[in-house]
Amino acid sequence: MRSVLAWSDKVPERNGEKFVVQDLAFRPDGSQVVAAVGTRVLVYDAVDGTLLHSLKGHKGTVYSVDYAHDGKRFASGGADNIVIIWTDKAEGILKYTHNDSIQKLAYNPQSQCLASCTASDFGLWAPEQKSVAKHKVVAKILSACWSKDGQLLALGLLNGNVTLRDKLGAEKRLIERCNAPVWALAWSPAHEDDSTDILAVGCWDRTLAFYTPSGVMQGKARKLTFNPTSLTYFRLEPYCLDVVDLALTTHRLCFVRFCYIKQRKIFTCRWQQPQGWTLHQGRHISCRVNENVVLCSARIFLTLGHAAMCRICEQESWVWAIKARPKTNFVGVGSEDGTLSMYCLVFGTVHGIYQERYAYREHLTDVIVQHLMTEQKVRIKTRDCVKKLSVYRDRLAVQLSDRIIIYELAGNSGNGTSTNASYDMHYRVKERITKDLPCSLLVVTSLHFILCQKQKLQQYDFTGRKEREWVLESLIRYIKVTGGAPGREGLLVGLKDGSVWQIFINNPFPIPLIQQSSPISCLDISANVSCLGVTAADWRLLAWEALKSMRFSVARKAFIRVRDVRYIELVNALEQTWKQQLPQAATEGSSNQEGEDVGGEAGKKVKALLQAEIMAHQGKFPLAAKLFADCGEPARAIKMFADLRMWDEAKRFATARQAGDVQQLVLAQARWAEDVQDWRAAAEMYAASGNYVRAGEILGEHGWLDELLELTRKPDAAASSRLLTVAANFFLKGGQFANARDMYLKLGDLDALLQMHIRLQEWEEAVRLADRHRDSVRRPDEVFVPYAQWLVTQDRFDDALEAYTRAQRPDQCCNLLCQLIDNAVSERRFRSAAYYHWRLCEQQMKTITDPKQTGEVELNEEQRARLAAALENELLSELYYAYAMIYAFTDEPFTTLLPESLFHAARFLLNKLAARGSNGRIGGGSSSTVVVAPPPPGISLSNIYFTLGHHALQLESYKLARQAYDKLLQMKLRQDWQPVVECTAMTLQARPYADREELLPVDYRSSTVNPLLNPNNTGDVCINSGHPFIRSFVSFENLPLVEFQPEPGISDEEAEQLILTHPSDSASNTKRAGGGWRETDYGNGSQSMKLDDDEPEPVEDSAKDGMDLFEQALNKQATYGSSVGHRSGAAQYRVLQLDARTLRALRPNEVYIVKYPTRAVRPKYYKNMIPEIKIHLSPHCRRFFHEEDFEFEYLKAGHCPCCQVAELAALNPPANDDDQDAADTLLNGSKLKK
Repeated sequence: MRSVLAWSDKVPERNGEKFVVQDLAFRPDGSQVVAAVGTRVLVYDAVDGTLLHSLKGHKGTVYSVDYAHDGKRFASGGADNIVIIWTDKAEGILKYTHNDSIQKLAYNPQSQCLASCTASDFGLWAPEQKSVAKHKVVAKILSACWSKDGQLLALGLLNGNVTLRDKLGAEKRLIERCNAPVWALAWSPAHEDDSTDILAVGCWDRTLAFYTPSGVMQGKARKLTFNPTSLTYFRLEPYCLDVVDLALTTHRLCFVRFCYIKQRKIFTCRWQQPQGWTLHQGRHISCRVNENVVLCSARIFLTLGHAAMCRICEQESWVWAIKARPKTNFVGVGSEDGTLSMYCLVFGTVHGIYQERYAYREHLTDVIVQHLMTEQKVRIKTRDCVKKLSVYRDRLAVQLSDRIIIYELAGNSGNGTSTNASYDMHYRVKERITKDLPCSLLVVTSLHFILCQKQKLQQYDFTGRKEREWVLESLIRYIKVTGGAPGREGLLVGLKDGSVWQIFINNPFPIPLIQQSSPISCLDISANVSCLGVTAADWRLLAWEALKSMRFSVARKAFIRVRDVRYIELVNALEQTWKQQLPQAATEGSSNQEGEDVGGEAGKKVKALLQAEIMAHQGKFPLAAKLFADCGEPARAIKMFADLRMWDEAKRFATARQAGDVQQLVLAQARWAEDVQDWRAAAEMYAASGNYVRAGEILGEHGWLDELLELTRKPDAAASSRLLTVAANFFLKGGQFANARDMYLKLGDLDALLQMHIRLQEWEEAVRLADRHRDSVRRPDEVFVPYAQWLVTQDRFDDALEAYTRAQRPDQCCNLLCQLIDNAVSERRFRSAAYYHWRLCEQQMKTITDPKQTGEVELNEEQRARLAAALENELLSELYYAYAMIYAFTDEPFTTLLPESLFHAARFLLNKLAARGSNGRIGGGSSSTVVVAPPPPGISLSNIYFTLGHHALQLESYKLARQAYDKLLQMKLRQDWQPVVECTAMTLQARPYADREELLPVDYRSSTVNPLLNPNNTGDVCINSGHPFIRSFVSFENLPLVEFQPEPGISDEEAEQLILTHPSDSASNTKRAGGGWRETDYGNGSQSMKLDDDEPEPVEDSAKDGMDLFEQALNKQATYGSSVGHRSGAAQYRVLQLDARTLRALRPNEVYIVKYPTRAVRPKYYKNMIPEIKIHLSPHCRRFFHEEDFEFEYLKAGHCPCCQVAELAALNPPANDDDQDAADTLLNGSKLKK
């Protein structure tokens, strides 16, 4: 290989200042080269070096340039912090800035995205964006490189880390290395054997490492002897397709490391120190400065073998930029003195030939040996650069960078000859000579190899020992081995002075043959002098006559003489057929010159068939067809006509001979029409042959949809489901949706029809079809999931949640609810946040299965965590619902809420937040101290305390107001609140430190009066019994409800049946019998009889009896089960347990059952202690209301204020006390029926 200077241009100095070529970039088509020189961007014609444009857009030094992959734009950036986008016409179309100088520009190889890197951030710009998306980095960016698929951007930082970013700039991986700067990055190019991307990282801790996109290091970091400054992969096509070379450069030294990257393994070779650098085909090769010379030394092109192939150029100053011109062998070099040069690399051919064996180099590292007669090829992989090679008989010599390898055929007998080597292509290593023997020519013989160095010929045996040397009078230009006995072969040597010498390798004296006036380029010996003067026509005639006589060797030699490769292949095929069918006759025929009687009748038939083949190749087709028919092979005649595309003759012959299928001929004609791209005729032929599917594919691919529709209407074609499927797909692509719908209906393919509706966003049709054919749709999520996604884009979130539910995708429901909650909280829509938290609680509870159904004793760990998350969401729903009232008072201009409602809501929030923050720990401090945990997102404690203090002052609860304002003084408040709070806090000092007794909450279980705020931080519960306060979720007043549960042994179903049994039924079923007996019928098939003495107190008032039993149970638990068991005085709550008798005595219209969506959570039971107070329970959100408040809110909004469920179709008057209304009250959770 050698280099030739194509053109060079030097930017002159100005005012004594030199202009440095900082960077180069070629247009992808190789027509232009862009150079960053000083403060200008220079655009050259890459062919002749004409300066096309000198762009003056920058005010500082331009550091980096890069071209887009489509060649329509290029970008420049430099010390003025500006990035300029230029068109290929050198017109500036866009400019944007950074806060620091531009260090590196990198265009995405698959899109128009440009990455601009600085010391503090990097930006991503694309033409469709209105602004540049900038992303901060923790350290200065020194290098940048896009992956070949354009999905990852690798950034090398000053702190030694490498951050991998996606196309949007988000960090995907952070590769943490040492603190040394990362100056060089390079992604591996795409490889046919392995699609895995590998990132090479060169760091100034003198290491080289390889990483996958996931950040995993491949192997160990390679130690270097220098600091790398550039790193680039390259593949020297067409010589090095499967070898990847890796180059690194330093300030003064440059090294190259070559790595094989194949099948996800990295095999490295040793290091070399070349004397130059360059680029080829978009890949990098580096340089080295001679330490003994101040100036930069020669540029050298390197190969895998670490040896220099050619000197590229000499420069008088440092080289800072070097790039390869795409799709060519030209290399651009930019130096410190402002010189831009273009060099052409000329590659040589490494090959050798001996008789029918031809060996040549491929991919720089492989040797291909081809048999010219059989066209067989064998590849020998050397994993090193092949410098020279030679082939002779069964020997093959390959010179690599530091050794010579001698191969021999596997069938070699060991004496230098081959027993059966005419067609054998299996080579094995015979000897390895580990010596670096430079030479210009290499030839091999049976037992030796000869090297040529200028005027010398050196003979070595296969052990590497030099045996003989010849020194000639002039430079040796050509060497050819003429053959001979092993160890005594002869050589023909052509010299530059025109002389030709003959040398025998066992004779030290060369023999002169002839003398020419011009240098010798090539020479050979004619095998047969008698062949001179014979014309090509005579040779061809001899070949045909020999072929007719079955003299294959003579025919082959004659066709070789005229170089007719096609007929050489014919001779080989006929000879192979002859040997296969008549092996004995073929053996005899090799010495028999006639061959007519060889093999008897069988031989005559074979010979006649071969004669027919010969006639066909001579163009005598009718005669060949007659011979085929006479031999009983009419099918071969038909095939001959078909191969010749003589369809009419083939059909006539088949009809006349009654041989062959005409339908198959039509099919073959269709294939031929398809091969010649006569598509309409091919479709007609396929349809005529009955292959409707292929005909439909051809019509659809070329957009002939009308013809395709007509084809589907044919009776035979309409029965083909494959044709209907193909037609439906093409109709769908062509926009003929009605026809596609008809095809899918004919097929009965409802899933495909659904996909069509989904693609067209015809959601109503898709949902209606899915509902109508529910059993036929295999995957409902394919319908409802995209439908839900579309509903989300239309802001129909509730419908989207319902669609996800129908698709049986609770995970998508939860994700959407979490997004809605975050949006609602960030937008201060706390009622919506409460509603979505409740929906999320319902969704999570529905996924919890009853352990009894699975045969387990209790919930597993995952289900317990899910249940805890659901209960947490239910609590957050209550908190956000109450805080919505607080926010309406503090931030909205107008509110209709009553002061008492705001007062109770603030108390409810503080008590709940205190319990939520304590996590079960009881604060044993001052009785007036309330410890409040950090609130959920969006909830402000200052707003709660301000609302509480303001309304406590209005309601004359001065103690609570003082506590609230004391808390506010400890917080950072709004500027308009600060003076008001300080003034109010001062005036409260003159008020009595007490609260109004009317406002103190009363626990209806223990009849205990509680403080307004729970001092024990146990929540919104009684400080004595621990019983939770049940509040109305409109006014947040305390409701007269007491929680209870059936005693162990009574199931929830039995408890519900007992409660539904009206006390009057128990009394009416008891009657006196004769003899002092009392008879009782329980209504479930069981009866009992008791003496009057056993029950001295008759049942007279069932309601009173039920109340007395409930009061007895309360008193009993208060007496025997004290609820104060902690040293802090906090209540240890125990739910009241009732036996069957007490449950039966309760009135159903005074009992409320709270049921959960999962049976894993037991229902809760509440009794109204003051039946005169009408209470409503919403069965969906499980919250209580004053009946009047609920009716007002329901009439105002049309649904429940908490769960937004329209649970009542009409508001009925309060229910009476009959049994049916009692049952409705219990089952509906309200005394208002649907």
